[in-house]
Amino acid sequence: MAPRALWKGQLRLSLVSIPVEIFSATKTSSKVSFRQIHKPSGKRVRYEKSVPGIGPVKAEDIVKGYEVGSDEYILLDPDEVDEIKLETKKTFELVQFVDVCEISPLYFDKPYYITASDDLAQDAYRVVRDALRQSGKVGLGQVTMRGKEYLACVKPCGDGLLLETLHYADELREADQIFTDIEDDKTDKELLDVATSLIDKKTAPFDASAYTDKYAEAMQKLLDAKVKNKKTPRVQTGDDSAAEGENVIDLMGALKESLKEAGGGKSSAKKKAPRKKAS
Repeated sequence: MAPRALWKGQLRLSLVSIPVEIFSATKTSSKVSFRQIHKPSGKRVRYEKSVPGIGPVKAEDIVKGYEVGSDEYILLDPDEVDEIKLETKKTFELVQFVDVCEISPLYFDKPYYITASDDLAQDAYRVVRDALRQSGKVGLGQVTMRGKEYLACVKPCGDGLLLETLHYADELREADQIFTDIEDDKTDKELLDVATSLIDKKTAPFDASAYTDKYAEAMQKLLDAKVKNKKTPRVQTGDDSAAEGENVIDLMGALKESLKEAGGGKSSAKKKAPRKKAS
């Protein structure tokens, strides 16, 4: 299945605009994933949004809360949040260029591939790629995806261009706060020479394929063996629609219980409200 573009628009360099598409450079499909199963019943565990004393609640009744004090929140309506969401801009402009090694690795977040949208855009696309490659620079700009504005850099990658989102400065912790207990003493020269020699002997070109996730491989072997073994415990989770029905019953029970605690139905409405004590 062909990957789907996460963003479509214009990559702009001064007066030059190039139609491009952005794709995620990483994938999660190769990772082993699990579902949680309730062992006694063999049914899947469901996650519900609920309120103590009320039970499951509707999604439309949930709003965002911002904590301003101990157990105190200001509430934001979904419409208020939507109003300030940045519209997905269709232009990613390169506004500055810096040396490749000038950006600390701490800033890099997630990689994406940038491709030309059509054949007509490829000439201009290659010019930008080769100019960055020849100058040894990366381009910086801001791009809006899914309602959020990202700081990002663009650099050559093989035959194409790579976009990497960057953390903003206020998202990083100061290293000095973490390394305060490390004393700034001189390193023993003999030990330093041995360590340096060891590094030199083990220095080689980087090859990511030489490294594999041993935990994931071992887990996959375990799963394969479990599947083949007829003695492995198995369950049939059944149709989720039944679980949805149960949720309705649970909600009804919670509402009835809340009604009892409130004094119960219409009869309670006729009762005279208790008098408030004077403060």
